[in-house]
Amino acid sequence: MAKDATALARKPTQAERIRASLADAIVRGELGPGVALDETTIAERFQVSRTPVREAIRQLEAIGFAEARPHRGAVVPHFTPEKLNDMFTVMAEMEALCARYAASHINAAERKELLARHESCAEAARIGDVETYYARNLDFHDAIYRASHNQYLVEVTLGVRNRLAPFRKLQFEGLGRLAKSLAEHDAILQAIFRGDGEGAAALMRRHLQLVRSSVGQVSPGLREDPAPAQSAAAGQSQETA
Repeated sequence: MAKDATALARKPTQAERIRASLADAIVRGELGPGVALDETTIAERFQVSRTPVREAIRQLEAIGFAEARPHRGAVVPHFTPEKLNDMFTVMAEMEALCARYAASHINAAERKELLARHESCAEAARIGDVETYYARNLDFHDAIYRASHNQYLVEVTLGVRNRLAPFRKLQFEGLGRLAKSLAEHDAILQAIFRGDGEGAAALMRRHLQLVRSSVGQVSPGLREDPAPAQSAAAGQSQETA
């Protein structure tokens, strides 16, 4: 626990702060597809040297939020609704597996920790603190990963989550999302505590599906299925004509 507390207390580096800010701008569409991530411009914006900017861009490349171009620097990639659907499908299955295993393997200390993290989320949700809720939400999911007692599964799940983290954060800008997320967490926790592996997996899978839907509500360009609206509009145009 002391190690975890130390990790949580560590302040983010300049590079990590820049990476997070740029990632947020990308998911909101403020930095669109193909936009160059110019080191000099970014360094001036954040009033830092180019060294942390260069590291931030490398971190973005590692999670798929920047594409390197030989001798020309990095650019913002194009996130399509279909690509995001694929990513969330994998994320949902990984977390569902963690929840299923946790229901079978969680011990007394882990039950206590998971409950404490859930209550911590509830406190942040009560006061509407999005930033704190997001951090504690990660802690809640981390506790479930570890309770699966499968280290390789934990590593793979964290790898996928790191790629989706900026999108998962974006969901909390949706109206009422904190309370809904908390209720979803509570249902997952109860299923794990009663040893219902299949139920916990189904609830976790549904939770991630709702996260995906919430991203589309906040960012219309990333809605799961924009085609029906376009088809309807086309149909209306034909009828009008």
